[in-house]
Amino acid sequence: MKKLLFRADDLGYSEGVNYGIEKSVKAGLIRSVGVMMNMPATEHGIALLQESDIAFGQHTNICIGRPLSDPKTIPSLVDESGQFKSSKVYRQAQEDFVVFDEAIIEINAQYQQFLSYFQRKPDYFEGHAIASATFFKALEHFAATHGLTYSGLPAGAEPNALKADAFIFVNQTKVYLTMESMNPAYNPYATFSHLVENLHDDGVHMMIFHPGYLDAFLLENSSLVVPRTQEVVFLTDPKIATYLKEEKIECIDYRAF
Repeated sequence: MKKLLFRADDLGYSEGVNYGIEKSVKAGLIRSVGVMMNMPATEHGIALLQESDIAFGQHTNICIGRPLSDPKTIPSLVDESGQFKSSKVYRQAQEDFVVFDEAIIEINAQYQQFLSYFQRKPDYFEGHAIASATFFKALEHFAATHGLTYSGLPAGAEPNALKADAFIFVNQTKVYLTMESMNPAYNPYATFSHLVENLHDDGVHMMIFHPGYLDAFLLENSSLVVPRTQEVVFLTDPKIATYLKEEKIECIDYRAF
């Protein structure tokens, strides 16, 4: 049986995002959710899903909101007000300005917050995509040091531009990644159709989503807006679940690795 994993990122980004993820989880297709540990809406999002039988991951974030560690200890990651530098700053930078040891400090602070909220290790561990190879090296190092299931980027892949033929290994399982939400012509139904028509037999296919509803905070801070609402529609469409069942495509979560 071919295997497919639907993952939702950004729980905690805003209350609107949280409600969109909640609806997608309760519709049954999303069974792996990445939590942003430093956001004001994090507790709200966790409360919505705390009774759900899903895999929770640490969606480590260093480009929106305030850090959980002391900003004075991570100067390469923050601006003059102590807020994280934005993803736009990362995209426009001529070189990778992230300091490895500083990234480790904030990664650990967010990890400790995850342990505090859930009383256990995350089911998987990864990072909110930004243009910093150093950040992803720090994530991989931290995961190896703490025995975490790391789900990073394929070698050479650009953040936010993962195609179906890009793959990584998660606990020795080959995982093909697809995430096209940043594509101007993105249509989740078209992406899904292309994906299932080209499933591989030697691993698991993962489609990464950012479902959510729009609110003031999201509109003021995120470049990913309308696709979030489109993904809620797709992920709550009963025809998708019916199709997967008829085609004998098994939906799994990170706990299967």
